[in-house]
Amino acid sequence: MPASSQTTRTRSGTQSNDLALYREKFQRRLPRSLEQLQGPRHGVVQLPLHVAWSGMTAYDLDKPRQRIGLYRTVLHEGMRDDLIRYLHRDLLLEAWPVLRTLVGPTVRAVWEDGFPQLATRAQAAA
Repeated sequence: MPASSQTTRTRSGTQSNDLALYREKFQRRLPRSLEQLQGPRHGVVQLPLHVAWSGMTAYDLDKPRQRIGLYRTVLHEGMRDDLIRYLHRDLLLEAWPVLRTLVGPTVRAVWEDGFPQLATRAQAAA
């Protein structure tokens, strides 16, 4: 029986460590401030393959659904430089109440912990 308990603790410890590493991955990518996000506000954006490795690579920012798709993809797959290059502060703030429901819980938590104005924006929209 003790061996079984040890296995359970090891598994839960591993899952906990994996989750912490996953969270840390996204925390390391965060810009220092939302003001750094000075990406385009209009037009078609072509994402590089290291960001858009599966699916669409070109997004028209003037089409709200495509803009949300681009932001979701960049938040999940982009490195810090990609976030700064492709996201715009004002568009992110505007889209966050919807966008936060489309990203994974870890991405949502990391961004809202890092930038409380996002969490405030989501609460105001609710």
